[in-house]
Amino acid sequence: MVDAAAKTRVARYVNEDRIGVLEELLNERYSVRAFLPQPVPRETIEHVLTVAQRTASWCNSQPWQVIIASGEAKERFRKLIYTEAASGAEQGHDFPPPREYLGVYLDRRRESGFQLYNTLGIARGDKAAYAKQALENYNFFGAPHVAIIHTDEPLGVYGAVDCGAYVGNFMLAAQALGLGTIPQAALARHSSLIRRHFNLPDDRRVVCGISFGYADHGHKVNSYRTSRASIADTVTFAE
Repeated sequence: MVDAAAKTRVARYVNEDRIGVLEELLNERYSVRAFLPQPVPRETIEHVLTVAQRTASWCNSQPWQVIIASGEAKERFRKLIYTEAASGAEQGHDFPPPREYLGVYLDRRRESGFQLYNTLGIARGDKAAYAKQALENYNFFGAPHVAIIHTDEPLGVYGAVDCGAYVGNFMLAAQALGLGTIPQAALARHSSLIRRHFNLPDDRRVVCGISFGYADHGHKVNSYRTSRASIADTVTFAE
């Protein structure tokens, strides 16, 4: 018979293996900004969706609805939203974006932006080049697929929070299956266009998009990684 101490040791090793897998996925994942054109098999996409569907939500409401655009449908959508974004038109977010970034949040935003621009050889202060790179959001960075995440208006910010958790799990599931992702609030700036194009009811609220596919690991834009704050910077223990 296996004694209690042995069972405890086995359980500890199993748990360490499981947290190790999660740590590996979190450490590997990054926002991909260059994709290969190769489409992802439908069964792989459905596997990602099945895993992400286990996301916890307030009162188990599971408020996320997802549109996956691929192939010609993705290309029609890309042309439409790119044209509107390039024209300077913006129909507004359904959820208010940050009013401003201050203090450490501004520092982190700048660090992330300068990492991107330095990697691409964009000179600091070159606003035209900044704008051109920003428009690549609307080309989905070359991804063969884009997901639009939307929720129900009466659920308000709670619905959006649940969708955020869903987006995180979608990206981790995709990472586990060898895919790259980038969550895109930029697409939600054109929520009215998205509703019209996909024939969504007026009470649907667009949270964000996720472009996904196979990462182009040879592209320089995928070579840098953003930093993370320490636990001491983000957590207060009350004892």
